[in-house]
Amino acid sequence: MSTADIASDILGKKIFFLYPTALVQNRIITELTQQEFEVYIAKDKEALRRVLKKYPDSVVFVDINEHMSEKEWDTWISAMMGGQDTSAVSIGIVTSNDDELVKRKYLMATKVPCGYTVLKSDLEKAIAHIMEVLKTVDAKGRRKYIRATTGHEVNTTINLPLNGRFVNGQIKDISVVGVSCTLEGNPEIEKNSLFKDIQVKLQGNLLKVEGIVIGSRMDGKEKIYVLLFTQRIDPDVRTRIRRYIQQNLQGKMDTELH
Repeated sequence: MSTADIASDILGKKIFFLYPTALVQNRIITELTQQEFEVYIAKDKEALRRVLKKYPDSVVFVDINEHMSEKEWDTWISAMMGGQDTSAVSIGIVTSNDDELVKRKYLMATKVPCGYTVLKSDLEKAIAHIMEVLKTVDAKGRRKYIRATTGHEVNTTINLPLNGRFVNGQIKDISVVGVSCTLEGNPEIEKNSLFKDIQVKLQGNLLKVEGIVIGSRMDGKEKIYVLLFTQRIDPDVRTRIRRYIQQNLQGKMDTELH
């Protein structure tokens, strides 16, 4: 098993949509993000190919109706599937093109590993099919939740009530189930302490959550606290956290793609 295989087995695979339509961006990518898949948009085939050498076990969905002729897509897909650095990439087609001969060509002759999904009136069925495909290639690996590492982002903060006042903190990373953060003054907080009125700020989004401190560790002179959100978190808050994580990861991937 290669290093990349081991990494994706644990962390899951990156899923790229190359030249996605507005429908794919607004409905399919949004839904996959909410189902905890690590999804990215790419708008430059050469930049994507370069990045895929770094993430060789990724999944790429293309739309053969967009950006290039069918012949150019055939060339690009064949080059990807036959390339020394990119042969492990799993390619699938997501398109409104329901021409049976075209579909058969990609499934029977080209043998794209992630199938041919037609986007027509029943979009829910198409999304379910894509999810089934991603399950087959074990896109999530052993990871249950996607996570964003926020480091020193200015507007990614946390406030929690402690001894009658709000303590400000900096978020280190966040997933839909919890957060790790530093707090001003490194206060002593007992394990299993419950905080009900936590304010989490993710760029422009102010979210209210409650969480339990499950542990802490020292990182240099700073103490990092780990909080697990309780089940009483609002479903809309979960949606907004996932949306933020996707945007955060996309921003970092855009840097790599450029």
